[in-house]
Amino acid sequence: MDEINKPAPIKTELPDDELRKLRLDLKKITRQLNYAESLIERNRQVTIVKSNVNSLLLAEKTKQEKFMNLLLENSPDIIIMFDETGRFVYTTETFLRLIKIDNFGLINGKLFSEVFQKFTSAQLTKRMAEIFRESMSKKETIKIEEELDMSGTGVNRHYSINITPLLDQSGAVDGSIALFHDLTEIIKSKQQAEHASRAKTEFLANMSHEIRTPMNAIIGLTSIARSSNLIEKKDYCLEKIQDASAHLLGIINDILDMSKIEANKFELSFTEFNFEKMIMHTTNVINFKIEEKKQTLFVSLDPNIPKVIKSDEQRLSQVITNLLSNAVKFTPEKGSVTLIAELLSRTNGICNLRITVKDNGIGISKEQQTKLFHSFTQADGSISRRFGGTGLGLAISKNIVSLLDGDIWVESTMGEGASFIFTTSAQCSDSEAKPLLQNVNWSNIRILCVDDSQDVREYFANFGDSHNIYYDVAEDAFSAWKLIKKNVHNPYDIIFVDWMMPGMDGIELTEKIKRQDEDIATIPVIIMISVGEWTQIEKRAKEAGVDKFIPKPLFYSVLEDCINDCIGTEAEQVFSNSVEDYTDRFVGNHVLLAEDIEINREIVIELLLHTGVEIDCAENGLVACEMFSKNPSRYDLIFMDIHMPEMDGYGATRAIRAMDFPQAKTIPIVAMTANVFREDIEKCLAAGMNDHMGKPLDFDEVLTKLVKFIGK
Repeated sequence: MDEINKPAPIKTELPDDELRKLRLDLKKITRQLNYAESLIERNRQVTIVKSNVNSLLLAEKTKQEKFMNLLLENSPDIIIMFDETGRFVYTTETFLRLIKIDNFGLINGKLFSEVFQKFTSAQLTKRMAEIFRESMSKKETIKIEEELDMSGTGVNRHYSINITPLLDQSGAVDGSIALFHDLTEIIKSKQQAEHASRAKTEFLANMSHEIRTPMNAIIGLTSIARSSNLIEKKDYCLEKIQDASAHLLGIINDILDMSKIEANKFELSFTEFNFEKMIMHTTNVINFKIEEKKQTLFVSLDPNIPKVIKSDEQRLSQVITNLLSNAVKFTPEKGSVTLIAELLSRTNGICNLRITVKDNGIGISKEQQTKLFHSFTQADGSISRRFGGTGLGLAISKNIVSLLDGDIWVESTMGEGASFIFTTSAQCSDSEAKPLLQNVNWSNIRILCVDDSQDVREYFANFGDSHNIYYDVAEDAFSAWKLIKKNVHNPYDIIFVDWMMPGMDGIELTEKIKRQDEDIATIPVIIMISVGEWTQIEKRAKEAGVDKFIPKPLFYSVLEDCINDCIGTEAEQVFSNSVEDYTDRFVGNHVLLAEDIEINREIVIELLLHTGVEIDCAENGLVACEMFSKNPSRYDLIFMDIHMPEMDGYGATRAIRAMDFPQAKTIPIVAMTANVFREDIEKCLAAGMNDHMGKPLDFDEVLTKLVKFIGK
């Protein structure tokens, strides 16, 4: 029954060709569906990428805007944007800070003229407004330069102003932008460079004159000396040639010092030295100029200054010498120059000194004072042409003082002289001054000073008080004679007498004391003091009975040595000996001179001719080594030039020190070279040399080396 009711199956078979077509259509639809899905996925990924790109672009835009804002806020230049009517649209923070406005809103929308009239003239404001209109009308940038005082300090600054129109996409003017660039420092630097260039040009011209002047003197006087048969004329020419040569050497030294300063290679060498002796030697150098102009030099040293200090003695002396030379140069004949050294403070082993050099010369104006102490600059070109000079001395002095932890300045009024003052710091020593004789009852010693200078009399009074010595002072020979007659039964032991005094000079007073009065119970020791050269009056003074001579200016140590010597104690030698004192002093000594220049060998031989020392010459370092190796026990000292052919001085010294002789390790070797800087000296010592002499050779320095190493 069930089988009867079951529906008959539907016959679904298709023809093969239709079935193949259906299958192909199905595959095609499947591929299309897959492609559609891939497109959907790709679109999704593109959307994600676009989103990321947009995020990155937004971040980069934000970053750019941030840095653009920082740039505008911190720009050293002033940038201002105006609309087409000239009203403020934007400005950088630089402008707001300069005109002291905290908020741009206070000027936003205001007209250019309304803001700028506060720090510019009405005429300039009007002119700039016209330039704004011209720039927008011509659609081009216009550049101008103006001086403005935007900060209201009363000091104008120089600005380069670029005014540029702002154009929209259609080319229409939508406003303008103004860029203010401050050129003040650039212009100032340019002016300074131009001034320095002019100064160096003037300096070179002046230097040419300064060098040619002594060279002309040397060449001319040499010709005169050669053509003259008079000994007096030759001696005169040689004396002047020596002066001109010394002047030329001073110029060269100044140039070398300034070159070291410009190259930042100027260094100091600190040693312990006697401060008073340094001052004494420095004034001795300048004394001949003082004498030439019949001037008076007075030196006042604070007795509280330590006897021994540690500083650069040579450079400190150089500064003082320069200031003294200038004072003498710009002070008329019979004028006065004073050197004062004071102790300002002494703390923890450091003493602070103030040194003043003052004169009653022509003075320096306020304008000229601003030009002092600068390289290649002189206060007044006409003055330098009149008095001479390189213009380097004060600049060098300022650098030295600065390196010595001090300061230097000038105080002056035109026509009333000038005071150059500098301070310096130095390590101080507790060394005590050499005492006067301890076994003498100084209450029984009586001293008289006769001098028409009140400064000298006060100096003696201070000396007597500080040493507890009985003293009297007299202003002239007549007053002195009255004191001598008054104290005839209690006479003076030592009388210091000035040579040049009005009415009766020191020699005449000496004759009166020693030869013309028998009432004086004890004939005193008479010591002549004078700024003049002793050789000028030596014969007459000794005939009159003068026992000793000391030059002005006076120093405590010289007076102490002199008194010690008079009482009977050997005094310290404070002045260089005369040539006669060294005659035949080095007989039996042998010196090896290594020098390649024949004229230099002749100079050394002639300088030492009277000393008795025997000199063997070698024309280069190699020959010097051979001569020493053949007979090392013959030589007591070697003078070694540095720059020589075959073998230089450094190589020769090292070769000698390496020789297998006992004398090779101990023989003194002294360098001779024009290289006089600190590093040059240290290089000589490092090579094994014992000492150093600078060229051109100085007679006193050569003798000093002989005495130091082989003196008897």
